[in-house]
Amino acid sequence: KALGQNFLTDMQVIDDIVAASGAGPDDLVIEIGPGLGVLTAAAAEAAGKVVAIEIDEKLIPILRDVLCTYGNVKIINADVLETDLSALIEEERGGLGAVRLLGNLPYYITTPILMKVLKARLPVENFTVMVQKEVAERLCAGAGSRSCGAVTAAVSYYADVRFVRDVPAELFSPRPKVDSAVIELAVRKQPPVGLKDEDAFFEVVKQSFSQRRKTLGNSLTGLRGLDKAGAARLLEAAGIDPQRRAETLSLQEFADIANAL
Repeated sequence: KALGQNFLTDMQVIDDIVAASGAGPDDLVIEIGPGLGVLTAAAAEAAGKVVAIEIDEKLIPILRDVLCTYGNVKIINADVLETDLSALIEEERGGLGAVRLLGNLPYYITTPILMKVLKARLPVENFTVMVQKEVAERLCAGAGSRSCGAVTAAVSYYADVRFVRDVPAELFSPRPKVDSAVIELAVRKQPPVGLKDEDAFFEVVKQSFSQRRKTLGNSLTGLRGLDKAGAARLLEAAGIDPQRRAETLSLQEFADIANAL
C-alpha cells in the first residue's frame, strides 16, 4: 500500500497499452513500475528489448521468475525518480531505433515522474501510461475546461496528449478507490510556442494557477515582486485581459505573458 501498488489483471487493457505505445521489434521499451510483469511480458512480445524499473525489491524475484522465458527483458531494482534515464537509454539502446516508455504509475507520484521524464528531454518517442482518471482528464483538458491546471499547461509544452481508454477500478487487484485511464504522451520534437526564457514560462503558469478562483490580475500579483499595478501592466503588454482566469488561457497566451515578463 505504501508504494501505491495496484496490479492490473485485464489482458485487453494490457494489449491496448502496448498497441497505443506503437512498440515494435526495432524499439527499446522502458517500463516504469512493472509490478507482477504482466505488461512487461506483453511489451517483450512486441518490442526488441524491455528494461523494467521496479522500486520494490520483494517483486524482483517474482519478475525474474515470470519473465525468465524472455531473453529480451532486463529488470532493474531502482527508484525511477533517482535513476539517470538518459544514461540508461544510452547504455541499453544498442542498435535499436525508437525509445518508448510505458508505465502503470502510482497515483501519488504521477506528476513528478511525468515531469522528470519530459523535462529531461530524453530521446523518447512517447510515454504511454495508466494514471488516475482524474489526472488523465486534467492532462487531456483544453483551455477553458474546469479540469485545466498548471500540470496541463506544463505537460502540453513538452508533449501532445491523447486519451486512449478508461480502466475501471474492478480490473485491478487490490481494487483501488478510483478509476484509471490510459493516456499517450507523444513527445514534441520542437516546443509548440516560442519562448525567450523557459523558466519564466513555468513561473507564469504556476503563479497563474496558484489561486485559480482569482483573476489573472490578482493571481499574478507577487510574481517576481510585481505589485497589482505591475501585474496589470504585464498583462497589458501581453495583450491579455486582467479579468480573465488562468484556465481560459491557451499555451500561446501563457507564452505571451512569459515573454512580456
